[in-house]
Amino acid sequence: MNQSLGTEARPLRVAIIGAGPAGFYAAEGLLKQKDLVCSIDFFNRFPTPFGLVRDGVAPDHQSIKSVTRIYDRIASDPRVRYFGNVTFGTDVKHEDLKPLYDQIIYAVGAQADRRMGIPGEDLAGSFPATAFVGWYNGHPDYRDINFDLTHERAIVVGNGNVAMDVTRILAMPPDRLATTDIADHALEQLRRSNVREVVVLGRRGPAQAAFTHAEIKEFGELEDVDILVNPETMELDEHSLASLETNKTAAKNVDTLRSYTTQQQHTAKHRIQLRFLTSPVEIIGTNGKVAAVRVEHNRLVLTESGALRARGTGQFETIEAGLVLRSVGYRSTPLKGVPFDEYTYTISNVAGRVTTMAEGDPIPGEYVVGWAKRGPSGIIGTNKPDAYATVTAMIDDLYKLSGISDTNRDPDKIIALLRERNIDYVTYEQWKILDQFEVARGTQQGRPRVKITRVPEMLEIIRQEVTS
Repeated sequence: MNQSLGTEARPLRVAIIGAGPAGFYAAEGLLKQKDLVCSIDFFNRFPTPFGLVRDGVAPDHQSIKSVTRIYDRIASDPRVRYFGNVTFGTDVKHEDLKPLYDQIIYAVGAQADRRMGIPGEDLAGSFPATAFVGWYNGHPDYRDINFDLTHERAIVVGNGNVAMDVTRILAMPPDRLATTDIADHALEQLRRSNVREVVVLGRRGPAQAAFTHAEIKEFGELEDVDILVNPETMELDEHSLASLETNKTAAKNVDTLRSYTTQQQHTAKHRIQLRFLTSPVEIIGTNGKVAAVRVEHNRLVLTESGALRARGTGQFETIEAGLVLRSVGYRSTPLKGVPFDEYTYTISNVAGRVTTMAEGDPIPGEYVVGWAKRGPSGIIGTNKPDAYATVTAMIDDLYKLSGISDTNRDPDKIIALLRERNIDYVTYEQWKILDQFEVARGTQQGRPRVKITRVPEMLEIIRQEVTS
């Protein structure tokens, strides 16, 4: 037992895997600890930091992206270093970091999507919404996907905020997107889009929808877009009505949805049709491509636990469409050397402490934050108290951590390892070069930034500035 960890004599060495909101809030929580002497190293797969704030937040929601000013301040702290373009599990492994850091935080989010598990889900033209989001945000993994927008109708499955985002992007005028930081390749294709109607399917009723009120209210503010809601679906059952008394967000959502039912004229160029109590049961294809979706109408059933669940009525309908985007949930993916719970799709943990799968015992010095800890729930700000709670556990554990060997405490050891492996890592100062380049291009076009969407091009821009 060594009580000197986190002092001038033995500064606490912390590695954070992932540089999204959860990781930055964890770093902030550590930096705010009084009398704690620490150094923090971020390891991020891409040269670009900020995770979903850059790659997930819709381009027309620029105000949300202003949170990066806080992250920038954190990353600029002299106690923090950033190693971008470094992939955990490939470039550096668990066994590489364990001897060099007293504590490791996994902040890797939920990168994968859940499947619907219905026939035809893998037809061409059927995608997870995460892929579409990544595509229009310039995420390097998705920028080269070809989304067929030649058909007049698209179907979005899900009632969360991501489903609302992709629906809005498909329906809104491209000229409005042209003033945002949407990826150039996406803007170009959206300008040529033939999609005129987006049908949004929710398996439960309006009172159970997961979107925030701001998201659904925004639909009514879209230019040249009609919002269609069947008045019959707004006739709520007694249990749904009762739930509105304690759920203010749901109550506001229902009021807004009811206001859409009063629209008499539908003459706009685009339309969004919000369908509730409807579940896809099959995606129908023609020549290997999406042609339609067979759906079943549902009713709500009160379970013994008091929850309202959707149950099929045996009534079916077929909706023609050329594009299907599913947004039915997200999950984390396993990291090599890190215990992973296949049931919850999260890193195995108790209150942020990573645990073994067999016995559930905490693994000394290993922690998790964000969606990889609690599952895909909440908004960006939710990650702050979540991360702070994990930091509290980390501080509480210091007295029983022996810490790494003093011979491995030199911060330059990780740099030597990366150089030995010829990893072309990107520092935070080098990311700022790319950041300034993107912003400058954006300024020329009256936009917040024009994103570089390929990693080799990012690295080349940085190299040119560094060597000039």
